[in-house]
Amino acid sequence: MATSGGSVGPVATAIDAVAPPARIALLDILRGLALFGMILVHCHQQMAPPAAGLEDLLAWGIWIFVEQKAWGTFAFLFGVGFAMLLRRAEARGMNVTPLYLRRLAALAVFGVVAEVGFGFHILFEYACWGVALLFMRRWSTRALLVAVAVIVCGWWVISAIEALHAWWTATLIPPRGNLAAVPRTEVSYFTLLAARWARFLSRLPHTWRDFIPDTNLALFVLGLLAVRHRVLEEPTRHCRAIASWMAFGAVSWAIAWAQSFMVPTLPNLALPGLEAPLLHAFGFVDDQWLCLTYIGAVTLLVAYRPQWTARLAVFGQVGRMALTNYMLQIVVLDVLTSGYGFGLRLRPYAYISAAILLSLFEAAFSRVWLAHFRLGPMEWIWRTVTYMRLPPLRRESRPRVPSPYA
Repeated sequence: MATSGGSVGPVATAIDAVAPPARIALLDILRGLALFGMILVHCHQQMAPPAAGLEDLLAWGIWIFVEQKAWGTFAFLFGVGFAMLLRRAEARGMNVTPLYLRRLAALAVFGVVAEVGFGFHILFEYACWGVALLFMRRWSTRALLVAVAVIVCGWWVISAIEALHAWWTATLIPPRGNLAAVPRTEVSYFTLLAARWARFLSRLPHTWRDFIPDTNLALFVLGLLAVRHRVLEEPTRHCRAIASWMAFGAVSWAIAWAQSFMVPTLPNLALPGLEAPLLHAFGFVDDQWLCLTYIGAVTLLVAYRPQWTARLAVFGQVGRMALTNYMLQIVVLDVLTSGYGFGLRLRPYAYISAAILLSLFEAAFSRVWLAHFRLGPMEWIWRTVTYMRLPPLRRESRPRVPSPYA
């Protein structure tokens, strides 16, 4: 489009496409908090030896209050990220499909490196299930909410059908095979790499059941809806909706854990295998839904107490480099805990301290890096692949103002 100053429209569009978008501080804070939760959970999973007494209570607290919730928060934010990308692309008249597919392809590569190289698998799953959002992005809000309900119920409905089929035929359906755990004894890195590659191949779709989505996709869709209705950008206008999802998350989490204590005292049903779907209300009773309570609480805190944006800025800086910091933490944790590395096993108070130290290191690293660069190194690569252009990385130095006394 020509203007009075010349033909600058396409150039401006190209520059805008690769320039870092205006950031929403809340999203970076949520990412940073989720990253800290993931470090804590990973330390708990990788380092924890058998414990008792107070130490067992600490581990129990991480299990109940943090595990699954940090991953759930990231899944929600993944849907938010897709919706923001869609909004920016449409505002600039760009075709979102090739952008998003390149973005997912790059994430899949990061995911393969994370899983095969260091034993962490969530990124590859995100890249695979993220494709579904392309087909769902034009659906109405009502259709998306129905889709969330169907996705949440999917696995539980199948479990119930299998239980009913087993009862009807009076035969036992063999469970899905589980790959043996990767050995933690002292091994070379290449031996561990081969084992992880075999595990990665075993997790690729083999049967129709592998194509049934899980809660991650439901949270993707909820994140998409949050952006569509500007819930995170205008939280005070949506206070009632936020409070509702917080209440749902807390009640679902509480019922799930109450049942876990009561199940041993409940009479067995006549249909083995049907107890779990019923007790979990076909997926609507699950402790992971507590992540919605956490997200809502931070959202309302920042909205009604703006000073907390500055107080939580340390998490925001970590969240601005979420992919870089995630890759960094899995490398460090794998070296510390695997057989080719140090093979550390620590008591809960020790690995909680280690998680805090690693989080502080990431915060310091993020602060120093972002003082000189616009994007984290992994984010820069990700954006380059997405837009097929090199975005500016180094911050422009401020021009020096001559001193009048010189």
